[in-house]
Amino acid sequence: MTIQQSQWAGVFPAITTPFRDDLSVDHDALAAHVTWLADAGCAGIITGGSLGEAATLSFDEKVAINATCVRAIDGRIPVVAGIAGLATAECVALARAAERAGCDGIMALPAYVYYSDWRETREHYGAIIAATPLSCMLYNNPIAYRTDVLPDQLAELAQRYDNLHAVKESSGDVRRVTAARARLGDRLAVFAGLDDMILEAIAMGARGWVAGLVNALPEESVNLVNLARAGRWDEASALYRWFLPLLRMDTVPKFVQLIKLVQAQVGRGTERVRAPRLVLAGAERDDALALIADRLGSRPLLRSV
Repeated sequence: MTIQQSQWAGVFPAITTPFRDDLSVDHDALAAHVTWLADAGCAGIITGGSLGEAATLSFDEKVAINATCVRAIDGRIPVVAGIAGLATAECVALARAAERAGCDGIMALPAYVYYSDWRETREHYGAIIAATPLSCMLYNNPIAYRTDVLPDQLAELAQRYDNLHAVKESSGDVRRVTAARARLGDRLAVFAGLDDMILEAIAMGARGWVAGLVNALPEESVNLVNLARAGRWDEASALYRWFLPLLRMDTVPKFVQLIKLVQAQVGRGTERVRAPRLVLAGAERDDALALIADRLGSRPLLRSV
């Protein structure tokens, strides 16, 4: 059942992918993880994104991950399949497989490796969006993928494809939220795509957050968004100030290793990553552990919203 446009709101974790000792996907841990995120009040989950190490997953592994999440969530919240690959045809096939697996929506990423111009980018995104009737979020991340979709270009895609309902804005520029809202109004739900811009993005009209640190701290993440959306800015700002040193881990090259390290420290995962990534070591790991311990040691008491 496809996501309704009104459901594109709130905290959507871009989930990490848990691995066993042999680095195969740990489907039992995956099912437990997404169930825990739903229990904490997350509004949806997104598989197969950058944080999920999608570039290291095979086509069949991505399909199996989607199926596990669909079974575990059992209709409680939407399951959105990240759609990414080297070739457009591969991404179209993955979108169709996600629909067959029972996913409720898709998130379309730019093609890996190749830096396309707008004509090519438009056709790539368009092929994915048109591949299924599922509601679609477009992932815009010019920092990581060098492909930038501007508000006028978003509007062009939104005019062409009725099932394009949301955009994950990861340029790091909160003015993009303002510009997208000015150009498109409520036609697309704008989501903050970097953890350390969420409060600013909501103030400018973002409806949701594709979040990373939520994999370790879902209650704090959901509470932060709920406080902001309720207009309780003093409480939201205080929680944000506590959270920011951890949220900034989402914005650096080793964000996967760092977020998995935080998960391990709160007892909700392991540090295992697939090569070419390696688990953090030496002073880099020690510094991260010190920061995590400091933040967890001053973890705030959350108030209901």
